[in-house]
Amino acid sequence: MSEPLPIAGRVPDLGSLDLLLAVARLGSLGRAARELGITQPAASGRLRGMERMLGVALVERSPRGSRLTPAGVLVTDWARRIVEAAEAFDAGVQALRGRRDSRLRVAASMTIAEYLLPGWLIALRGGRPDTAVSLFAGNSAAVAERVLAGEADLGFVEGLEVPAGLDAAVIGHDRLVLVVAPAHPWVRRHRPVGVDELAATPLVLRERGSGTRQVLDAALSEPARPLLELASTTAVKAAVVSGAGPAVLSELAVGEELAGRRLVEIPVAGVSLRRDLRAVWPRGQRPGGPAWELLGLTRVGAPG
Repeated sequence: MSEPLPIAGRVPDLGSLDLLLAVARLGSLGRAARELGITQPAASGRLRGMERMLGVALVERSPRGSRLTPAGVLVTDWARRIVEAAEAFDAGVQALRGRRDSRLRVAASMTIAEYLLPGWLIALRGGRPDTAVSLFAGNSAAVAERVLAGEADLGFVEGLEVPAGLDAAVIGHDRLVLVVAPAHPWVRRHRPVGVDELAATPLVLRERGSGTRQVLDAALSEPARPLLELASTTAVKAAVVSGAGPAVLSELAVGEELAGRRLVEIPVAGVSLRRDLRAVWPRGQRPGGPAWELLGLTRVGAPG
């Protein structure tokens, strides 16, 4: 016993059903073709193909026009229900897309969340005032986990490599700087701090998993020695300002403190502390809607 054809092989396409409904309404194959924006030969071919598929004659043609056969009347009634259902389906999908495009879930590393993202989101709101944005701020590892789990539409990370399972675009660059309180002995030295000395010095550090810690550990001859490990850049800065010890932080994060002399930058010799800033999303799934627009804004406004 042969397998039945899939339903797509037994039911005419929506374009053919639309044509049949137009013929029934207008009483003319030519007028139906003009209404649908196709040629009369194409309309005739489409109608013949539908009749072959169904195995019945649907329209009787004469010099006075076209009229439905008894079978055509029945098929037209069924076709109307299919077309109406398709229109309802399309309206539902459009509404679903509208709801999706009215929200944006962003996950960003602490430095980007605090010092870059607010400006990008303000610009996004100018073009999409009805988009509701939710933001998760954490270290780069936590951001990658959120994006991979489908809990964020777009992520922003710092670090050396693209997290596994994600596609990425470099949106800017950043530099890490060594900073101390104004009373720290390194302020009075006349030569840069060497990489070995920096590796041997206990530092106020971000937690493991942060992009800042990853770049610093990779740049040193051995993993950085923690004096304190803190979960936010703000906490690290506060500890350094209070005199707890040196720290290596994003240049973006300490600009205000350096300008106000609450922190002092100390040159470091023999090591590069430059890093990429990246937008990330699940591999093979290009961002869409407001996430795509936000990505475009970051490329305009990110540091070079």
